[in-house]
Amino acid sequence: MSAIRHDPRALAAQALADVVAGQSLRAVYAANSTKLHDARDRALMSALLHDGARWWLRFNAALDGMLERPLRERDADIRALLVLGLVQLEILHMPVHAAVAATVEAARALRKPAFAGLVNALLRRWLREREMRNTELDRDAVTRTSHPRWLIDAIAADWPEQAEAILAANNVPAPMWLRVNRRRIARADFAAQLVAAGVASRVPEAVPDALVLDSSLDVTALPGYAQGLFSVQDGAAQQAASVLDLHAGQRVLDACAAPGGKSAHILEMADVELTALDSDARRLPRLRENIRRLGLSAAVHVGDAADPGGWWDRRPFERILIDAPCSATGIIRRQPDVKLHRRATDIPVLAAAQARLLDALWPLLARGGRLVYATCSVLADENARQIGAFLARHPDAQPVTPALPWRAAGTGAQNLPGEFGMDGFFYALVDKDN
Repeated sequence: MSAIRHDPRALAAQALADVVAGQSLRAVYAANSTKLHDARDRALMSALLHDGARWWLRFNAALDGMLERPLRERDADIRALLVLGLVQLEILHMPVHAAVAATVEAARALRKPAFAGLVNALLRRWLREREMRNTELDRDAVTRTSHPRWLIDAIAADWPEQAEAILAANNVPAPMWLRVNRRRIARADFAAQLVAAGVASRVPEAVPDALVLDSSLDVTALPGYAQGLFSVQDGAAQQAASVLDLHAGQRVLDACAAPGGKSAHILEMADVELTALDSDARRLPRLRENIRRLGLSAAVHVGDAADPGGWWDRRPFERILIDAPCSATGIIRRQPDVKLHRRATDIPVLAAAQARLLDALWPLLARGGRLVYATCSVLADENARQIGAFLARHPDAQPVTPALPWRAAGTGAQNLPGEFGMDGFFYALVDKDN
């Protein structure tokens, strides 16, 4: 077995290079973390990979000012390792000797011992020049906040007074929220089980089914995971089932359902007839497994929500949830690779797809029914302006103010990243005239 399989820094460097090249951080971590058998090594790899993606735009630019010659494309893993060395020193605040020595050793684990000297020299040079280098990086908004220029500008345009707070919140790792399965256990009883297992949590009173863990951990090792006592779901996402105003017997559509968190919460809250739809057949096995683990059942279908002719049985729905594909600019603290992968040109394409979903699904809603439109975006083109345009196109659509303690955004409600400890999320509620 090669040395890299035992070295969390080397694995993190390879994984980060893959993420920078365009692969999903979540998928890359899942594929590589299983190579480490020690839970502490997996936790270190996770921290390095997430903070490496989170701060890539800052420390990758720092390397440009320090390397005497550019690294070759085939040495992208060494560039990622150097970024991770700076992350250990500046973000994770690891002891200098341990961080430098272990990062040098990781170059050898990557089977590139010729770069060990470069790694050592560059990290030690940074330590000598860190004050000057950090001051220089702070002069430009891109390297100061580690966000792409287009996103800084877009956030500033939509949220001028909150922009700096949003950018700062995006660079703070998110807490781990759990959603307690009310059909199987009361929240207080599950919290007591966590205490007995030595796991500290707090109770956010404004989110009835939620607990927030004091520190992130492997949830599959928590008591009750296999028995379906809880799921992992941010508090903002847990609001979807609440604002739907569910009642027993209703016919409900979750139009973009995978991986099934909101579908499961709907089923936990009320005895409804749920159709869980997703356009990607590859995501349905996980959706089915998530629902099965929780002791629930739903009609799960593959289909394009924007083209109901291929899957709709002509029976109207009393409730429709559109958790629309979006820029994910509200969940950057959980998925920092959004900063590396998303482009300004994606936004009009996403907005057009969202409009198609709204227009295609509106005729499927029963008279007197409710449609909930949700995104994990902070951009007005996907949120307030999207719903404003929809209301203008459909005179039988009546906006309803969400009963959420969030800030108003057009006729909807917007939570910004970190507010109430939650992700950035948008909800708009629209009722159809009788």
